[in-house]
Amino acid sequence: MSITGNSIWAASPTTTRGQPTILSADSKGERIAYASNKSIFLRSIDNPAISTQYTQHTAQTTVARFSPSGFYVASGDVSGSVRVWDCKGEGATKGEYHIIAGRINDIAWDGDSQRIIAVGDGKERYGHCITADSGNSVGEISGHSGQINSVSIRQQRPLRAATASDDTSVVFLHGAPFKYNTSLRDQHQKFVYATAFSPDGSFFVSVGQDRKIWLYDGKTGEPQKQIGEGEHTGSIFGVSWSQDSKNFVTCSADQTVKLWDVEGGKVKHTWRMGGDGVSIPHQQVGVVWPHGRTDDLVISLDLDGNLNYLYTDKTTPTRTVTGHQKNITAAALTAKSGQATIWTGSSEGRVRTWDVASGTASSIDGESPANYVSAITPSYDHNRVYTAAWDDTLRTIDVGASTCIGSGMVKLPGQPKGLAASTSSHIFVATPTSLLAYQDGSQTHSADLEKNLTPTALAASNDTVVLAADDKKLYLYTLTCSLQKTVAISLNAAVSTLAFSPDHTHLAIGTASGGITVLSTSSWEVVTTRWSAHTARVASIAWSPDGKHAVSGSLDTNVFIWSLSNPGRRVKAAQAHKEGVNGVVWIREGMVGSVGADAAVRLWDVRVE
Repeated sequence: MSITGNSIWAASPTTTRGQPTILSADSKGERIAYASNKSIFLRSIDNPAISTQYTQHTAQTTVARFSPSGFYVASGDVSGSVRVWDCKGEGATKGEYHIIAGRINDIAWDGDSQRIIAVGDGKERYGHCITADSGNSVGEISGHSGQINSVSIRQQRPLRAATASDDTSVVFLHGAPFKYNTSLRDQHQKFVYATAFSPDGSFFVSVGQDRKIWLYDGKTGEPQKQIGEGEHTGSIFGVSWSQDSKNFVTCSADQTVKLWDVEGGKVKHTWRMGGDGVSIPHQQVGVVWPHGRTDDLVISLDLDGNLNYLYTDKTTPTRTVTGHQKNITAAALTAKSGQATIWTGSSEGRVRTWDVASGTASSIDGESPANYVSAITPSYDHNRVYTAAWDDTLRTIDVGASTCIGSGMVKLPGQPKGLAASTSSHIFVATPTSLLAYQDGSQTHSADLEKNLTPTALAASNDTVVLAADDKKLYLYTLTCSLQKTVAISLNAAVSTLAFSPDHTHLAIGTASGGITVLSTSSWEVVTTRWSAHTARVASIAWSPDGKHAVSGSLDTNVFIWSLSNPGRRVKAAQAHKEGVNGVVWIREGMVGSVGADAAVRLWDVRVE
């Protein structure tokens, strides 16, 4: 047997309300880089389903910037560390440097891809300039009294740099080595969020919370003019230049991205997201104008983490790339008419569908869960998908329409601890006090649980329901005229997940200690206990369509493939998801999928013998 990586469907960029988020594009206009959770993702612009993931940061990442040469990426995190790594090969780390005692907000490369300036919210200093290959100091960043939000380096000689800060000033530096030249304090009255030199070095621009846009001379730092007074009605979070230096784009909390003519100082085009009304999720917090392309594509980022593809022949996005920003907590698979779809839910309450053939994600219409999605399961005929969330709701989604059915939302009497669907079209939900059965949105049966008993997992097969509890036992219920408890099976470890095989002849039991036990459903006797290689809680198990193999994912970050006929054989995908695997699905013969705490979805090619 073998398991190898097929593809990574990237998480969405991490965003924070009231703060800019950095997007960076490579010099050929082929990929964008951004920070998400503790990872950095490099994502194809033309095919967002193609991406690579850098996972060597140990803290929340904040920024990633391609070098002008296109061979390296410099990325920073909240601990003040900057890592320089290879983005063409295997992602090997070239250097790790501690810059400041606090969050890195932005990074800039010089035109030779040799020097880096990293800035942020430090204690003793707010930024530093180093060589990319060795970390040697090549200047100091001074002149600010508050955190620095943005930095940009002129790509031509003489080298110049500009930094923008919460202290409302822009500092102009000469280099190299870089040193303070002048402080520009009269242009902005509030936080300055972004600054950027034009590609030809003749100008640099600054934007900020006061909605002002200022242009400066690229060589001397002298303020030239303010443009666009009153055009943006919200804080301006980002700015990016066109390759010919004649235009730039800005993004704002007023839900718009605007294209500016430098010479005339006028708006040439406006894109508005979220319609005419006020929509906080559609605030635009990041923007990049990829160079090296011929289609004048602009990519903006909204507060929900969606990437908007903008062209000047339209005033709304031509394409929106969505995904998850936070921990994916549950996953399920549907297959209708040969089309496989992965359904995912996350800790922020989002539900997404992923088309396996194209790798594209879509949002669900209708009212989504308000918070943590604890479980997702499809109906037996795959026409519906059910979600259980910590807003104490059970929701029904129509698979064909990808819409939450309004009449299918059920308010549960407690927090859902387990969710399962049976062949009898019943949906079972375990709460802290009871086991409930629903059909077509209405409760049909219920059974009270023993006091001081907390459910940990749930599975259903035909009219049999298996409930696992924290007393290390399995409780079997039969659905007839009522839910009747029939058998209790003792185990030697707390159960964390349950999965019936497709033919209902076996039950796989994952435990909190990392072991997996398989029972025969005809006798409820142990078939094997040798599926034991995980070193932490087993989060999810899924069987192959023929019921001869299974895939498991665990908080130990690993994915395993198991054989029922030869329990001692196994193959491992190590470190499949940073900080843990939360869900697995067996998509089809030769392919499995996994989701995890890094908010990404991964596909794996599997060969079984």
